[in-house]
Order: sequence, then structure tokens, then C-alpha cells
Amino acid sequence: MTRLDPTVRCAIAMTPTRAADVCDPATRELINTSFDAVWGSEKLDLAEVTDLAAGAEVLITSWGTPPLPADLFGPGGPTIVGHAAGTVKKLLPAEVVGQQVQAFSAAGRIAWSVGELCLATCLTMLRELPALDADMRAGHWRTSGARGQELRGRRVALIGASATARAFRELLVPFRAEVVVHDPYLTEEKAAALDVTPVSLEDAMDAEIVSLHVPNLPATEGMITAELLARMPDGALLINSARAASINAQALTTELLSGRIRAAVDVFDPEPAELSVELRSAPNVLLTPHIAGDSVQGHLALVRYVLDDIIAFRRDGTHGPSWVDPAVWGIAA
Repeated sequence: MTRLDPTVRCAIAMTPTRAADVCDPATRELINTSFDAVWGSEKLDLAEVTDLAAGAEVLITSWGTPPLPADLFGPGGPTIVGHAAGTVKKLLPAEVVGQQVQAFSAAGRIAWSVGELCLATCLTMLRELPALDADMRAGHWRTSGARGQELRGRRVALIGASATARAFRELLVPFRAEVVVHDPYLTEEKAAALDVTPVSLEDAMDAEIVSLHVPNLPATEGMITAELLARMPDGALLINSARAASINAQALTTELLSGRIRAAVDVFDPEPAELSVELRSAPNVLLTPHIAGDSVQGHLALVRYVLDDIIAFRRDGTHGPSWVDPAVWGIAA
């Protein structure tokens, strides 16, 4: 990797606590030796970010960085933003991306963590681990009647071909699953590269395992209706690590409380979740508090993920995997 001119200013607009979470020691050393680096304080606010950004070419942000106004990127302001977190849509004004600013996001690295959680919840529910665990904690031995099923060879439907869907699909390879995808923007060439079969939304909901990976857009709000949930086979598993708003919440609750289908749910509206006692105690539901993308190793890799692409971009204009393409802003997460 090419070392940069240490006179180039890089402002790290995050608190020390956040930096310790998303920047491993080797990457911190690389930043300090490759740039004229300035780091944020625990009292980080927009005024401090503005001071840090003045004269900086590169701005590194993360969770907790306040939304950045367009005038921050005027003359003398940053021309590169590396977001060591997910979407940049709440961080950057759309009109500056690709114009005054080249943006980079660690969403692609977070996607791997999400994919792992999708696989973990899938196996957990298929093998009936919650029921078996509860049985043993109650002092019993094989009295629940629960018997696990295999993932191998099952039909898995991915709703959306986002980065998280692609990560989950890669993790499914050893299980020889039949993977189908519903995504109106997925071309035949990309489907072939992913080794998936494009299908309609209705056909996708007929699968034994359905995993949601759609962005938060007006077009995806409420897309999983009561009628589509009713298409799921008895005993099917629904995984939602994407957006709560994509599902008709009342219809999902009705299906789950009937016991007809199972679900692993990581996202809620509102958050923190306000769940009924019945749903919290339902044995066919696995609940996690919006942590699909949160892992120790995954978070520590986030700054390096965008930094490597920033270095390559400054060297020769390369658009690495973390580069935010303004052409797809409207359909991106």
C-alpha cells in the first residue's frame, strides 16, 4: 500500500470512544504516520467537526458524527469522506456526493457481519436450539419433542440483492442451498455471478426460508403484506435483519402468534422495541436488538476498510468496494 504525504491533513471526526471501537491500533498508527492527523474529542459536536475539517482533505466519520452541512465542503474543506459506519445518507447532503466530495462507506464490511448473523439465526431456528435450551434449563431431557432440520439443500429466498444479501449468499455456499432472489434491479449477468435464480416476490415468499435485505425506501415500505406472509409454507422461517418498515407488522405478529411460521427478527419500529408479552414469549420467534452488523472484529475493521480505498483513490483514482456511487444513490440503503 502506498504511503501518503504526511502533510495531507486527515480529520478523524469521531469521539475517542468510538475510535477505539472502529479503528484497530495498526490502522491508527497508519493514519498518524501517513497523514497530518487530527482526532476528535469526547465532546464532539458540529462546531468541533467544523474546526477539525478546516484545511483537511480527508474526513473520517462514524456513528455519532453529526450530519454534515453542504457548506462544510466549500473551498478549503474536505474533498474525501470515509464513513466508518453504514449508510452516508443521513451524514452527507446528496448534492455534494460525487461533486464536491468523494464518499466512501464501510457498509460493505458491515454486510459480512449481517450475513453471519443471518446464517447463525437460520441454523439456530432450524435446529430448534431455543426450545432445546429451554427444555434443559427446566430440568428436562429430550421432553420438548423438538427435532432439528438441516439447512443443506433447502430453498432460500433473498428479498433484495444488497451487500448483506450477497454476504449471506456466500455463506450459504457450503450448504448447497437453492438460492432465489427477488430484486427488480438485479440483472441476469449479476444473478449468474451470484449463482442465484431471479424470481417474483410472490414466488420468493413460497420458499422455506425467506431473508429480507431491502433498503429503507418508499418503494419497500410495507412491501411484505399479509397476503405475501400467508404464502409462506407452514413452518417456514422469515429472517429480517434489514428494515422493520418493510413488513406489515400486525400481519407478521398475527402469523407468529398463530404458530404457523417462525421468524428471527433484528429490526423494529420503534426502537427500542415495544413488544407484547405474547410476542416476547413466543417460542417460534428469535429476537435480537438490532445487532446484526455489530461484532467486535467487524467494527474494528471499519476505518481500515474505507482507508484502504481512500489511499487507492488518491493514488490513481481507483473506485474500491467502499466507494459510494452517486448514480445509485436513489436505490441504495
